[in-house]
Amino acid sequence: MGAALEIRNLHASVEDNLILRGVNLTIKQGEVHALMGPNGSGKSTLANVLLGHPAYVVTGGQVIFDGVDMLELEPNERSRAGLFLAFQYPVVIPGVTLANFLRQAINARMKADDPESKGIPIPQFRRMMMEKMDNLQMDHSFAGRYLNEGFSGGEKKRAEILQMAVLNPKISILDETDSGLDIDALRVVAEGVAKLKGPDLGVLVITHYQRILNYITPDFVHVMFEGRIVESGGADLALRLEETGYDWVREKYSTSAVE
Repeated sequence: MGAALEIRNLHASVEDNLILRGVNLTIKQGEVHALMGPNGSGKSTLANVLLGHPAYVVTGGQVIFDGVDMLELEPNERSRAGLFLAFQYPVVIPGVTLANFLRQAINARMKADDPESKGIPIPQFRRMMMEKMDNLQMDHSFAGRYLNEGFSGGEKKRAEILQMAVLNPKISILDETDSGLDIDALRVVAEGVAKLKGPDLGVLVITHYQRILNYITPDFVHVMFEGRIVESGGADLALRLEETGYDWVREKYSTSAVE
């Protein structure tokens, strides 16, 4: 039995504005969930809250992962527990190469698990990183470039998925990984995610559009509106949204979030 991320009646605000109004969702290892919804429905807020962004204030509910309430942990502790977030807008970090960033991330985890750890040997790290880069069709020269500096949109997103591959999380949250990508970059990134998913990895794909789901087939599709998940179904729900848009969601649920 794999680990499960259980979001229970989660409420959260930013700058005193209530955004999440009672989110309930369970994601298990080995499952792929897609979270869709119109702009401003709370999708990215949920992603940030799950990983502990300090700008968001949780006002109610729980986030239980592997029996532990993640809301009691710092972001780095949530990451070590097995959660991962691929950012919608990855940050540029000048002066830190992609390779050094990834090696330091691995070493920090090893040190947390064993204070006496000397970290991953460089030859072993290089072999692993090159293998993961090949799977994502990334040129090896990326390893020596500063993190996201001068990267195209597709290159930034591939670097995010490379981090996911290297850190080997139990649950990955992809916050609009498809935004700003042309169809070729989208296919490469999505196929990279598809290669990583399996019985040990659960994935939450946050997206506006069905197109990324052509490459990452979801087991479950959820619709978020006004801070709640209002509809859940299979992959056919995403196709319906692609065809009809969100007007029917607004008409059906526009008064349900009034408190």
